[in-house]
Parts: sequence; structure tokens; C-alpha cells
Amino acid sequence: MEERVVLVDARDGEVGTAEKLSVHLDGRLHRAFSLFVFDGGGLILLQRRAKAKYHSGGLWSNTCCGHPRPAESIATAAHRRLREEMGFDCDLRPVFTFAYHAELGNGLIEHELDHVLVGRFDGEPAPDPDEVEGWEWFEPSMLYDMLSSEPERFTAWLPLAFNKLRSGALCA
Repeated sequence: MEERVVLVDARDGEVGTAEKLSVHLDGRLHRAFSLFVFDGGGLILLQRRAKAKYHSGGLWSNTCCGHPRPAESIATAAHRRLREEMGFDCDLRPVFTFAYHAELGNGLIEHELDHVLVGRFDGEPAPDPDEVEGWEWFEPSMLYDMLSSEPERFTAWLPLAFNKLRSGALCA
């Protein structure tokens, strides 16, 4: 099945849909979401993307991310992908939206209007191995240091979103 994403303008107004891979080849702005899930002690859950993913495979990233399908809300898509990727669901709340553009290598480009949501989960994920190679709970200050000292271990969007999240005092 062809996966389609929602193309948007800078104000998140829908301007059409397109096939996901083609959008990542030509760099058109599209709608996306990134989830950051914390436990009760303030640790943040990261996933290591499966190596077989078509971009950023084997890199550490936020708890979950994805694209809403045409006519699917951000909230519905976020819960769907959290269950699909990490094997659990939890309450989520939106915290901010930002746009970014990143070259990913292999001719792929991320140009997303990214809706960032946060949630809380005090359990053990059961990720889909086709999506997630590993997971770990990180202390936010340790993650901040690692993003500075070892940026090559992380997806292009993680430091952008995490630093905005951190500056909003949502994590220590």
C-alpha cells in the first residue's frame, strides 16, 4: 500500500497529499509529529530505530515519530504510531510545533512541520522489531550532554525538538 503524507504550508494549512518517499526525495514541507514519553521519575524514553528503516536506521531518536495520514488528526496518528512502534499507549498532550529542514544522506530530505507531544508511561515498552532495534530510559541532562558530544548517534530532528522541549522546562 502506498503511504501518503499531508503537504502543508508554513502555517500548517493543508495544500495536498503526496507519496511519502517522493516527499523525502524532493523535500516538500509536510506534517509530522514527534512524541516524548517520560516516566514518573522524569526519565525520557528513546528508541533506536531499526537498521532496515529507509532513513536514519540504527540511530537513537525520540520515543516515537511519524506522519498523520490524510484526514487523520495528529492525536489519532500519534496514538496509532505509539502502539505500532512501541507497543503501548498513554495520554499525550501537544506542547509546540516547529519546522525544520535536514539532509539525511542518500538523497533524502526531511522538511517537516513537526507537532511535538509529551506523555507519561511507567511500564516496559514492547516495540515492533521491524520499527525499533532497542530502547532505553535516559536522564534528560545526560541526553543533553550526549547530543552535544556524540551527535552522529542521533536522528537529525531529535536535538532540535529536545532542545525546544528542554527550553520550555518540560524536562530537567
